[in-house]
Amino acid sequence: MRDKIITGSDIVKRMKKIEHKIAVMSGKGGVGKSTVSALLAVHFARKGYQVGLFDADFLGPSIPRLFGVENKGYEMIISEDGIEPVFSERYGIKIASVQFLLPRKESPLMWRGLAINSAIRSFLGGVAWGELDYLIFDLPPGTGDASLTIMDFVDLDGIVMVTTPHDLSALIVEKAINMAEKMDTEVLGLVENMSYFECPKCGEKYYIFGKERKAAELAVKYRIPIIAEIPIDLELAKLADMGRIEEYEVDYFEFFEL
Repeated sequence: MRDKIITGSDIVKRMKKIEHKIAVMSGKGGVGKSTVSALLAVHFARKGYQVGLFDADFLGPSIPRLFGVENKGYEMIISEDGIEPVFSERYGIKIASVQFLLPRKESPLMWRGLAINSAIRSFLGGVAWGELDYLIFDLPPGTGDASLTIMDFVDLDGIVMVTTPHDLSALIVEKAINMAEKMDTEVLGLVENMSYFECPKCGEKYYIFGKERKAAELAVKYRIPIIAEIPIDLELAKLADMGRIEEYEVDYFEFFEL
């Protein structure tokens, strides 16, 4: 398997075994894209679906940390069928990430775009996902090579676009929406992260970044539904930092299903 050259037909063969393929994208970093990817994977897994999660952000992989599988003992091994993903502890979500291949978790990946594109194709055609109901792609920020490679080689059901109430975030996410349109890829919905803060004592909502509802403006302009508004939640932040995101009980995607 190490010496096998991955072809487009290899990718097609792997992807045919997967019913639904959803990419999570944002034009800008720091908006909580990986957290949304993880919550979306947990949402489907709780419903009893077989779920995979591909951490395609090679320069800033976060998924192993969110699920607490980044330490030694969690490794992707090579079998006769390909690269075996790591299983999350609670729901058995299959996770593939370059983080598992680094010598230390703090080691940087200093690759240029061509090397990253080649590695993404190797993951797409080499990871032994088996049969899945859903495969979630956690894309890197921006509209560059990695996202283009996945849109080129994978027949996506669509993209979940993540934004925040900030003006700058909405502006850059708009670029990503237009990129998806140019790639003939449907935007399934918008997620506004850090939408508000709810006081744990009185229940009042505080819109820290303003009530202008940038996501709502984008939704109207591009006729895209808002599928979730995720607040600033200290419990979510705590569990994410502890690698226990599967224990977070709130499901913001309760009514989202393809």
